[in-house]
Amino acid sequence: MQSSVEHQKLRRVSEFRSTDVWGNGGTTNLRRSVAYYDDGDEEEDEVLTKRGSWSGRFDFLLSLLGYSVGLGNVWRFPYLCYNNGGGAFLIPFTVMLVFAGLPLMFMELSLAQYAGLGPAVLFGRFAPLLQGLGLGMVLVAGIVMLYYNVILAWTLFYMLASFEEPLPWKGCNHDWTSMLCYSYEEENKCFSSNGTYYMRECYANASFIGNITKVPKKPPAEEFFKNYVLQLSSGIEHTGQISITLALSLLAAWLIVFLCLCRGVKSSGKVVYFTALFPYVVLVMLFVRGLTLPGAHAGIMYYLEPDWEKLKSAQIWGDAAVQIFFALSPAWGGLLTLASYNKFTNNCYRDAIIVATSNILTSFFAGFVIFSILGFLAHELDTEVGSVIDQGAGLAFVVFPEMVTKLQMPIFWSVLFFFMLLTLGLDSQFALMETVVTGILDTFPKWRRWKLRVVFVVAAVGYIGGLVFITNSGMYWFQLVDKYAANWSVLLIATIECILIAWIYGSERFISNIEEMIGRRSNGFIRFWTLIWKFVTPATLLFILCFNWIQYKPVSYGKYSYPEWADIVGWAIGLLPMAVVVITGLYKIISDTSGQPITQKIVNLLKPTDEWKAARPSLYQFEYDDHGIEI
Repeated sequence: MQSSVEHQKLRRVSEFRSTDVWGNGGTTNLRRSVAYYDDGDEEEDEVLTKRGSWSGRFDFLLSLLGYSVGLGNVWRFPYLCYNNGGGAFLIPFTVMLVFAGLPLMFMELSLAQYAGLGPAVLFGRFAPLLQGLGLGMVLVAGIVMLYYNVILAWTLFYMLASFEEPLPWKGCNHDWTSMLCYSYEEENKCFSSNGTYYMRECYANASFIGNITKVPKKPPAEEFFKNYVLQLSSGIEHTGQISITLALSLLAAWLIVFLCLCRGVKSSGKVVYFTALFPYVVLVMLFVRGLTLPGAHAGIMYYLEPDWEKLKSAQIWGDAAVQIFFALSPAWGGLLTLASYNKFTNNCYRDAIIVATSNILTSFFAGFVIFSILGFLAHELDTEVGSVIDQGAGLAFVVFPEMVTKLQMPIFWSVLFFFMLLTLGLDSQFALMETVVTGILDTFPKWRRWKLRVVFVVAAVGYIGGLVFITNSGMYWFQLVDKYAANWSVLLIATIECILIAWIYGSERFISNIEEMIGRRSNGFIRFWTLIWKFVTPATLLFILCFNWIQYKPVSYGKYSYPEWADIVGWAIGLLPMAVVVITGLYKIISDTSGQPITQKIVNLLKPTDEWKAARPSLYQFEYDDHGIEI
């Protein structure tokens, strides 16, 4: 039922219906009055209509799946699994999914679906003192959006370069290779003529080599990535020039994102039917191909072999907690944004369980794919699997390109792999950019009539902001922002958000809001989520935060150590979203002219405003019998 304030605003429109009801010995005509209540606020209805919603049943689910299942599932989870006891890592990973990842995802999906608002406006109505939580989330999404699209630019570059024959990173006979470039094909060719391969040369008489210090070997794919694609400078302080090829690739990446988001969730909700599902097709194809390669079995066993002793260390639990937190991406604003376009009665609980389960299964399956390929590469190079393992950009743009040159049909597999990376990354980028756009349009509703222009401006600003990452020092900036942008502030925002909902607003009250959307739940459901949200999840978040503090090391890239000023810049970027939370809260307190004590102001500002309400349709229907009793 509506509150008295809302009820006064409603306008009653009545009509009468006659219904034949079968009773004892015949039919009885029951005359019923049907009362419709409409708030009459046509302007608000128009704004809500223009905000848009998902147009298909599975649009939201696939968008959510694409957002949570991203590049990290393919290029970080397998490495963590190997580094933390193989198959044993799945135990802490699953535990952290239940205690941290799923509760936060379910909480944010429910909150945004209930209010029908994105993070920028939602917290201003839910708890005005902490409106900065939503603004901080939008800021995090905006910063990550800038450098995340650079990965898509690299991927587009590699995908187009993969059509060359032979692949451009094959062999050391190129202008961009250094004397440290080491080609196993060229070495084998040299050995066949009884020569000695050293520093890209084949020597018939190599007695002098024994007296020379052993030099490091760099595969051609690594030299191609650093010397040709990135044109990497000696440090972050040496900016150099903007790479024209990468600038064009970045422009193409932003153009794709703009075209897919130009109509908001109406257009992106259809694109995800392909981008969210296609990676699974490629992963299956790569897995089947990987199983047929020599050395694949050794690679998979290397990945799976459990080390139960690792479960006793805090490292494995900390890594699992961090990975699941950043895999599902709560407190980034993306979950809130996507759910805000849901229908009020959507079963967000079911969606959260499906996506969280899909995330862990995808991560685990991706490990089979990656390690079957790494096992083959180790077999070809006659080395241990551990020596060819890498994560992040190193796996995607060095290890895999090096491996694919040794396969039959290398062009086909290379194009397929990088196209898979592109589709994996696009879904996450869609959600990041939609978070920023939704934040702007929710804050300035009248701008919705110019939504296309807003999306274009955001994309243009994103492109300009991303140019720093494609200079000669771009990779150093990439690593710096990647380490700090979504770290301390995100964890703090998530912890505050959890305490706000579970303790200040009240978990029981919040669960009753959820029941308004998805129907009554059992007492076991209520007790479980009350316990999780009040105690378990906040404790887990504090554990992740403390673990990150204890394990903190200044950012580095290979053997390069960043100057002190760069680390300060990183900290500034990392703490900026939390600074927004603090500054916004102080502004709310100062601007309160009620004359009450500060403590009372804080208490009042932590309560929902009169504008906080369920995002039901504006038309409410109640039925009454002839005696005025509600049916």
